[in-house]
Amino acid sequence: MPKLLAGKVAIVTGAGGGFGRAIAARLADEGAAVAITARTQSHLDETAAQITSRGGRALALAGDATNRADVAHVVSETERRLGPVSILVSNAGLPGPFGPIGEIDPDEWWAAQAVHLRAPMLFSSAVLPQMKARREGCIMLICSPRAKMVTPNLSAYCLGKTSQARFVQLLAAEVKEFGITAVAVDPGSAITPMAEATIKSPGAQRWMPEMVANLRRMISQPTNAAEAQLAKCAERCVEIAAGEHPEWNGMYIGRNVTADEWK
Repeated sequence: MPKLLAGKVAIVTGAGGGFGRAIAARLADEGAAVAITARTQSHLDETAAQITSRGGRALALAGDATNRADVAHVVSETERRLGPVSILVSNAGLPGPFGPIGEIDPDEWWAAQAVHLRAPMLFSSAVLPQMKARREGCIMLICSPRAKMVTPNLSAYCLGKTSQARFVQLLAAEVKEFGITAVAVDPGSAITPMAEATIKSPGAQRWMPEMVANLRRMISQPTNAAEAQLAKCAERCVEIAAGEHPEWNGMYIGRNVTADEWK
């Protein structure tokens, strides 16, 4: 049976663990050659080893998703060694800073926005020219229900995810004529390195105790429950990349497969 993404090339950011690792591995399972990027090379090497052990092809390129030179390097190396990029999954994210506006550090807050919005802007800008030339491409942003929620003491994350949902809507409107799709995907909830960092954060413990308690309860769940959630998100990304849901273009897709035009 032919693989859904045979001949495709993908870039997955934030692929050192969690949802990024699961998505990259699943794209590779379906035949895509996958460039994985994050700041820590050793984490990327672990992801690459998982992919290659399953017969996939992976290229590990460390870099800062908010740094324009690093992004240019990742994209140029991917194109040189794997071929033109067909799929971009922007997954890099930060959970904090936690706390009320007026008490949290504005520079730390702004740095979070760079990860949420500057990073997908840089990567999209770098891959779109050749996607437009080939009239083919799929860009996915891994988003969150917080995009549609007002959660006190979580302004950086909520606003970052709201911006991502709107970014996808605007991007889709601009590139639709070139046969390119853009979708915001809710990954669901699972204990990932980002969730573990939240649990350990003094700010989260002080200002978001209920959220920390919920995450701690999730840790006590069977490991296969977290693996199932990671697999569900990864499978949805494969379906979108394979063009199975063109009607989702420009939309935020919730974990229960509900499409929202994000008006």
